[in-house]
Amino acid sequence: MKTFRFFVILLLPFVLIFSGCMHYQKIQQVEKSTVFLGGGKEESLVQRHAPVFLTHNFAATYNRIGRPSARYDNSGREQIYVEVDNPVIYYLKRDFSTKNGRYTNLIYRVHFSKIPYSLIPFHLTAGKNIGVMIVITIDSAKRPVLITSVHTCGCYRAIVPTSYLPNDALPLKWEKGPVRVYGETLPGRLDYADKKDPKLLVYIRPGVHRVMDLEIIDENELKEGQSLSIIPTSLKPAQDLESIPLNGDKTSLYHQKGVLKGYVKGSVKIWESVFLSLLSMDLFVGTDKVYGDAKETGNQFYTSLKPWNRTASDMWNFAQFLEFWGWRL
Repeated sequence: MKTFRFFVILLLPFVLIFSGCMHYQKIQQVEKSTVFLGGGKEESLVQRHAPVFLTHNFAATYNRIGRPSARYDNSGREQIYVEVDNPVIYYLKRDFSTKNGRYTNLIYRVHFSKIPYSLIPFHLTAGKNIGVMIVITIDSAKRPVLITSVHTCGCYRAIVPTSYLPNDALPLKWEKGPVRVYGETLPGRLDYADKKDPKLLVYIRPGVHRVMDLEIIDENELKEGQSLSIIPTSLKPAQDLESIPLNGDKTSLYHQKGVLKGYVKGSVKIWESVFLSLLSMDLFVGTDKVYGDAKETGNQFYTSLKPWNRTASDMWNFAQFLEFWGWRL
């Protein structure tokens, strides 16, 4: 056992560096880009700000946004999977306050069927039922001031200010320039100026589903044509993930009891558990989870691997989360 622990500790720095910078899957050159465009029957704040997701290598089904679904396998056991031909963007709206003002978070969650196992490039985060969240923070004037991206395991958190955020709300040690997140490079600030109907475009890296870029575009640029394929995508409340149809009954995307309470069913990340559980003091580190109040879910949505930062970095308490990461809203 001691030998195994020594091996893990010795190998850990290499794995972190290798997986952080060498996770890239080759992006196929195609005539058309594919985007998932959320929409609904009625115009609303949620629909107006819903991000557009651009995915590469669409031919591989694991690169497509889908709908978490349920079925029974051949042994009669419940199985959660992501139906890739029926995409959904799930949303949640939450208000919060800081000492300087009141804000609204528009939270958007999407799921992919899997990150495939691969050695070259090495996919540390390989597993099933993968999720990505985009949080758009709106100020009292209904303007987006922050864009936060994170995997639904709490990993790869990035916070990008917009042109509407006052400079005195930036972290004290904020440096102008790109935001770097474990091998990915995001803009240092997102500019909403001169956009009649601004839309956030989220570029998703194939294979690992990392957020690889963010851009503000005008909605009139989103037209089906020779260079763009648009997939209409349903906007559904996040509560729907708690009541997935299953043979005339319903089930939850998340475990409801036991040591896996609050985690996405079928989403344990073996490699992350092997290499990062000792460092994070969390056996299920990297496993996708519910975004909710830990008092109810039993599972903190923490964004720092350091165990002593678990509560302070929990994204559910967003004001505390921002303060922990140095933001001064």
